[in-house]
Amino acid sequence: MPDDGTIELPLNDLSPLASSENPHVERPARVDPWEKARQLPTTPGVYLMKDRLGRVIYIGKAVNLRSRVSSYFNRTAEFDRRTADLVPEIADLDFLPADSEVDALLLEARLIKDIQPRFNQELKDDKTFPYLEIFHREDFPRVEFTRKPHPKGTKLYGPFTSAKRLRGAIVVLQKIFKFRTCSLDIDDGDPRWRWFRPCLLASINQCTAPCNMRVSKDEYRREIRRLMLFLDGKKDELFDELKLEMQAASQALKFEKAGRLRDQIKALENLNLRGNLKENAQPEVFYIDPKRGLKGLKKIFNLANLPRRIEGMDIAHLQGGETVASLVQFIDGLPFRQGYKRFRIRSVEGVDDFASMREVVSRRLRRLSQEGEAFPDILLIDGGKGQLNAALEAMRAIDVTPPFTVSLAKQEEEIYVPGEPEPRKLSRHSYGLRLLQYVRDEAHRFAQHYHHILRRKSTFGE
Repeated sequence: MPDDGTIELPLNDLSPLASSENPHVERPARVDPWEKARQLPTTPGVYLMKDRLGRVIYIGKAVNLRSRVSSYFNRTAEFDRRTADLVPEIADLDFLPADSEVDALLLEARLIKDIQPRFNQELKDDKTFPYLEIFHREDFPRVEFTRKPHPKGTKLYGPFTSAKRLRGAIVVLQKIFKFRTCSLDIDDGDPRWRWFRPCLLASINQCTAPCNMRVSKDEYRREIRRLMLFLDGKKDELFDELKLEMQAASQALKFEKAGRLRDQIKALENLNLRGNLKENAQPEVFYIDPKRGLKGLKKIFNLANLPRRIEGMDIAHLQGGETVASLVQFIDGLPFRQGYKRFRIRSVEGVDDFASMREVVSRRLRRLSQEGEAFPDILLIDGGKGQLNAALEAMRAIDVTPPFTVSLAKQEEEIYVPGEPEPRKLSRHSYGLRLLQYVRDEAHRFAQHYHHILRRKSTFGE
C-alpha cells in the first residue's frame, strides 16, 4: 500500500480492455461480463464493475464470487430497483481475492473510500453508511459501530455497505483481539475501577476487562495496534510480529503467553471458518437511546446503580405441543446475542406457563449460582402477576437471593413489581418502558423462532 493511503490493485482481470490512451494496441476479443462471472472462483473476494470506458462504477464483496457476481445477470436482477440502473452499464469486471469474508468486507470498505464509485453512493437507499470507529487517544481505546463518526480524535474505518456484516465482523474480531465496546470512561490508574464488576464479555473471554484493571494500559493498547494493523490490511506484518513474540515467549519459558499468541494466530488464520457474518451480528435496530433507557430504569425502580445487564425470559407453545423457553441478554442497553439461550421444558406436561416459568427460572439461576456467576441486574419476565409469582416461587425453592425481578404484561404494558399490590403504568414515551419492551419482544421473538425450528424438524424429519 502506498504511503498516501491509497490502494494498489493487483486486479485479476479475466479479459483486460485495451487502454484508451493507446488506441493502436490490438484489442482482444471482448468477453461479455456474464461470461466472465461464470469464470470467477467460488472463494471470498471483492468485485469491481466497470463501464465501457473502464471506469469502476460499483464495488461489492462476496463470500462466493462466482455466485454473487453471476446473480447480477439473472433475469430477476432486471426487476430489482437497486440494480436496474447499474446492470445495463456493466461492460467489464475485475476481482480481488480475499482470505475470508472479514477480509473481503474490510477490503471493500478501503476500495470504496479510495475510488468512490458512483453506484455505491446511489444504491445506499438514503441511509448513512456505517463505520467502525476506534477511540485511539483513550487510555483503553474502545471500538464502536457508528453512523455518526466524530470529526476528530478517532481512527475511522469505512464506509461499509452492510451494517449487519460490520456488526458481525466486530463480534468476530473482538473474540481475537478482546477489545472493549462499552462506553465507559476508563482512566489508567484510577483505583475505583479495581472494584468495578465487568460485564459478561469478560466471563466468556471476549474482553480483557480494563474496567476491572485486569489488563495493563500497554498490553491493551498493543492489542488495539494489532487490530488496526489487521484493519489496515497489513496481515503479513501482523503475523510476523505475533510469531516473533510467540517464539520469544517460548524461549523465555513463558508458555502461557506463548499459548495465547499461538491461539491468536490460529484464530486469524481460521477467520474464514467462522460462518456468515450476519449470524454473528447483533440486532441493528434500536429505537431509543440505550443510555437513556438504563437511566430511566434506575430512576423508575429506585435502583442503587445503573443496571448493566438485563435478562428477559419468555415461554412459547403452539397447539398444545412442545413447550420451549427463551433467555435473552442485554448489556449496557443493547442485545448481546452470545448470551442468548434456549430451553426445552422437561418437567411440565401440556400447557402450563406458570410451571414452565418455574422450571426455566430454576435451571437458569441454579446454574449461575453453581458456576459462581453474577445474577442479572434486572430479570424481566414476559407476562403478568402470575408469571412473576411463578418466577419468585422458583427462586425460593432453590434458596437463592433473587435478583431484581419484574414482569411486563403485553396487553396494557403494565409492570408488576414484587411487593406492590398494583401494577405500574408508565408513559408510552418512557425510555425505561421502551427498553423493557425491547427486551420482552426480543425474548418473545427468540422463543417463537426456536419453537418453529422444532416444529419443522418434527414435521419434516429434519
